[in-house]
Amino acid sequence: MGSAKDNGAIWATAKNQSSTASSLNAVKDSLQRGQSTIDVALAAGDTITDLLGKMKEKALAASDTSLNTASFNALKADFESLRDQITKAATNAKFTGVSIADGTTTKLTFLANADGSGFTVTAKTLSLDGLGLTAASTFTDAATAKTMITTVTSALGTATNKLASLGTNSTGLDTHLTFVGKLQDSLDAGVGNLVDADLAKESAKLQSLQTKQQLGIQALSIANQASSSILSLFR
Repeated sequence: MGSAKDNGAIWATAKNQSSTASSLNAVKDSLQRGQSTIDVALAAGDTITDLLGKMKEKALAASDTSLNTASFNALKADFESLRDQITKAATNAKFTGVSIADGTTTKLTFLANADGSGFTVTAKTLSLDGLGLTAASTFTDAATAKTMITTVTSALGTATNKLASLGTNSTGLDTHLTFVGKLQDSLDAGVGNLVDADLAKESAKLQSLQTKQQLGIQALSIANQASSSILSLFR
């Protein structure tokens, strides 16, 4: 089947299915980009939860009223350094310049189907302000260190919940990407079946014509032989 002239209905159906299958490449690219964007955010989130855990340890240690000033100040400096690393982790959580962890966007929508419908992922801010902390979060004595334990524990819970939500989105993208791949394979197979079916018909037609041609040649040969036999009677 080379063109619409061969079989208009089958040609149109095959072309439509082929076009849809081809357009799904863009969908798969978009979904894969979504996967990578979430994966980067999840990796940053793992780092951030580890940092929060260490911050909690420092705050707990600093809440010990028996510490001397030097030890307390060392714990305070460590706490603040860990806090600043959270900002760096959230800021660097970008894929192709896009982040769903640094608070610069509220959601991203990736292509989901050939009709242009989308798969929306809600951003989860993992920067300090998104976790209930600030760039100035610290402690100045044992009492404020004790209070900071509660604050950091809350931030850790917030981060964990946000990562769980991103994990669910990641699973959803994986599942849909698998579906799109199978759909594309089915469409390609469908186009092949349509073309093969049409080729089978054309092959049958050709065989029929060849048979008729052979029968015609045989009939002509028989007729020629009969004519020769009749003519011989008059010799």
